[in-house]
Amino acid sequence: MTVHRPSMRIWLASASSRRFSWLNERIDGIYHQGLDDIDESISHGTVEEQVLAICQKKAAAVTREHDFDYVIVADTLVEDPDDENLALGKPTDKLTAATMLLRLRARRHRVFSATGIQHDGEWEFFVESAVVEIADYSDDVLVELIESKSWQGKAGAYDLAGAMGDFAQLVDGAEICVLGFASLAIDELLRKI
Repeated sequence: MTVHRPSMRIWLASASSRRFSWLNERIDGIYHQGLDDIDESISHGTVEEQVLAICQKKAAAVTREHDFDYVIVADTLVEDPDDENLALGKPTDKLTAATMLLRLRARRHRVFSATGIQHDGEWEFFVESAVVEIADYSDDVLVELIESKSWQGKAGAYDLAGAMGDFAQLVDGAEICVLGFASLAIDELLRKI
């Protein structure tokens, strides 16, 4: 894997440690600071439209008074397996997490990630999806997943690169989409820097 060492300053405006870890392995010197108090609730449109709208809200929260060459915002939502308009966002407690994990168990679902990149004051947005299949794991595994707290801060209550990795399989699309970025956005950024 090539690690880019850009002379430009890049700000990942995301609180996600998974996004930072993944991006920092590829681009050296990323500044990582999330945005505060972003209302991520969107309840209309398809999940694809919702994730883009949330990403655009994050972009709008980025102040114009910064000294970065690039700013990156992102959001990820999991689509309910039975309803393309119902997003499974980040669970707020163990019960919500368990409900989401039970909804996804032994099923395929689509994950959408939106990424916005600001350069020279202009934003460009990318949205893509991937399909993940979750195994029919036992109730004991469900308890372990909940108790591990690996669901915290994760859309759909799981992290493909975390505890759920033993029970989830990428069926279609890019792994980075499930981990938090639209791969086309990252490809574009790497070409530019």
